[in-house]
Amino acid sequence: MNKKRPFGAALGLAIAATAAHAEFKDPLPDNLSLGGVTLYGTLDVGYAYQTHGVPLNSQITGGLEYQAFTTTRNFAGSVSTVAEAGLELSKIGIRVKQPISNDWSLVGRVETGFNPLSGRLLDNCGSIEANSGVKQGQQTANADGNRCGQFFSAEAYGGIGNAALGQLTIGRHDTLMFDALAVYDPQARAPAFSFFGYSGAVGGSGSPQAGRWDNSAKYLFRSGVFHLGALYSDGGKDSGLFGKAYSGDLGIAVHGLSVDALYSNEKGAVTLRGSFNNPPNPLPTPGLAAYVSDDTSYSFMGKYTFDLRQQDRFIVYAGYAHIEKAHADYSGGQAQGGYQINVAININNTLIYDTYWLGGRYVFSSGLNLVLGLYHITQNSWTIGHGTSGRQGIGCSTTGNLCAGDFYEASFVADYVFNKHYDLYAGVNYSEVTDGLAYGFPGTTVGTSGSENQTTFMVGGRVRF
Repeated sequence: MNKKRPFGAALGLAIAATAAHAEFKDPLPDNLSLGGVTLYGTLDVGYAYQTHGVPLNSQITGGLEYQAFTTTRNFAGSVSTVAEAGLELSKIGIRVKQPISNDWSLVGRVETGFNPLSGRLLDNCGSIEANSGVKQGQQTANADGNRCGQFFSAEAYGGIGNAALGQLTIGRHDTLMFDALAVYDPQARAPAFSFFGYSGAVGGSGSPQAGRWDNSAKYLFRSGVFHLGALYSDGGKDSGLFGKAYSGDLGIAVHGLSVDALYSNEKGAVTLRGSFNNPPNPLPTPGLAAYVSDDTSYSFMGKYTFDLRQQDRFIVYAGYAHIEKAHADYSGGQAQGGYQINVAININNTLIYDTYWLGGRYVFSSGLNLVLGLYHITQNSWTIGHGTSGRQGIGCSTTGNLCAGDFYEASFVADYVFNKHYDLYAGVNYSEVTDGLAYGFPGTTVGTSGSENQTTFMVGGRVRF
């Protein structure tokens, strides 16, 4: 399946749409906002060294496998390479806020992500497809995700907003959990330094494909110290989320304290499985190997900002997310981006992830940010089976028990912000998977014991407009 799409076409459409609403004026404001339409974007490039990893892939979000929590399980040695997306994915998009009457406005957004080293649109599903059948140790970076070569792979929605009544939009949306992690993750979802930035699993309530919902409606409201959000999707057999889904968020922000509580329920969420066996799994018929699950999650997260002398600030972050993935009766369909899948395995009992995080960010008035992030995930023992019947178990015993395991991550970043458009950064990230979560890595005993770790060093720069 050829899923290539020209990035130049997306860029041309964005510029044409902006120019159609207003003429450029000289000098331009800090961002390219003209007649209620704002063109914005990010470029993030640098250089990375990894103690264990696999070669760069221009399709995967971030370009490299920045965590030991990976799809491929085929680390082949150290990696030293130009890299991208240390702090943020490179992107370009358009925001619309056009007043129509009194406090009412038309609102909208379209955005696409791209690899600045190659100009290609991001395509996680394509990265897995390209490595299917490639044996362990010879693959390039690949991982599951919801950016799968779509023309607009991030959000694409339109709607109406009111200062007192809130905002209602319809289209393709980030989940409420994904939005919240941008606020409460100390590393702000940085792909090279945060589990939440590298993997969409928590943002998708257990399934990276479900980190963005197609065919959905989103409502956001704020009044005083309180805010809430609601998200609903009808799903679709070509969207990576086959059944109906709903989610809610309730939070407060008072003085320096901000706290949110969220709940999500998804029916038929797709998770792609990469090829990490020896001999390798070929590309299955009729499509990518996957399992489909019914996911539920709840989470609590907060942060507190201390205002210090000389306008310095220190922000403390903490959070907890509980995710359950249960059996779902789906035998086929398509992942994000229209990739055909083969439901090769089914969950027999419930898979549970508990995720904890803690961190801090010291913001100097000079522009220097020093950031520490700590992340821990625990997985229970769970069973899966081959095919739609789900009878034949696989894993660390004949009953198909994929044994319990843990993931640990610690990262530190120094980011110097010259202004809102330019910054330079350097950071280090250590991550380790153990026991059941190390299933498939070389040196483990069929997932029952053993571990794999990775350290990433990266320096880079970011330009935003």
